Amino acid sequence: MARIADLLAAGPTCSFEFFPPRTEAAEAQLDATLRDLRPLGPSFVSVTYGAGGSTREKTHDLVVRVNAEMGLTAMAHLTCAAHTRAELEGIVTRYAEAGVSNILALGGDPPKELGLPAGELAHAVELVELIRGIGPFSVGVAVHPEGHPASTDHALDRRHQAEKLALADFGVSQFFFEPEVWFAFLDDLAAHGVTTPVIPGIMPVLDVRSVKRMAEMSGAAFPAALEDRLQAHADDPAGMRAVGVEAATELCRALRAGGVQSFHFYTLNRSSATREICTNLGLLPR
Repeated sequence: MARIADLLAAGPTCSFEFFPPRTEAAEAQLDATLRDLRPLGPSFVSVTYGAGGSTREKTHDLVVRVNAEMGLTAMAHLTCAAHTRAELEGIVTRYAEAGVSNILALGGDPPKELGLPAGELAHAVELVELIRGIGPFSVGVAVHPEGHPASTDHALDRRHQAEKLALADFGVSQFFFEPEVWFAFLDDLAAHGVTTPVIPGIMPVLDVRSVKRMAEMSGAAFPAALEDRLQAHADDPAGMRAVGVEAATELCRALRAGGVQSFHFYTLNRSSATREICTNLGLLPR
């Protein structure tokens, strides 16, 4: 399968993110979503990873299946959290043996309810180096346009993100809702000499309460103007969904007007909103 670094070097990309299903019904939903989005010809898809529990193995199985059976380039998320160095080496080696070429290296947090250890590696940069030592992977890292949620020092946060990107092939961002956030982030990275490509993450808001909660956890500001637009349809799920798709389309158009060429969509394992946004942007295959 293609290396994501090569895809980005060749031109614009459009990618989708999924998470491993936990139930049979969720697995059926994801299969339907993959079938629906596959004709869009995504540049790559990514699969998230839980630091504990059954999703560890589900991530591996889903990534390998998407790569081998669906003919799509897949990227596996992998976290330092709750792993020894030897465990991480084993996971990465299995990916190499299965023909997976792309990994997103993350720090991660072990689920508190499972009582798992923090992990032998403390930061994503250590995981990037570990992966590099095992094979010729294309390695990405997560970036946070509004700062890592655990950071209290903006300048230090930007420096750490720049150092992380310097070791990686590309970055994929946490979602955000205003184009100014992205362009200010790019300016800060440029001031630190960063040349590594970064892809903005786009989250269409289809349920204001759930996405606002995710935004609070990730450190992303939820604009009052967007919330007002969505809350005007609080008793109309279809109306709220339409506003969410419209707002995400507006954000992508503003980013594109500023020179952004690649987009990464958080699908939440559903296809229709992502398909509509891609249609609005002309990203569907001709």
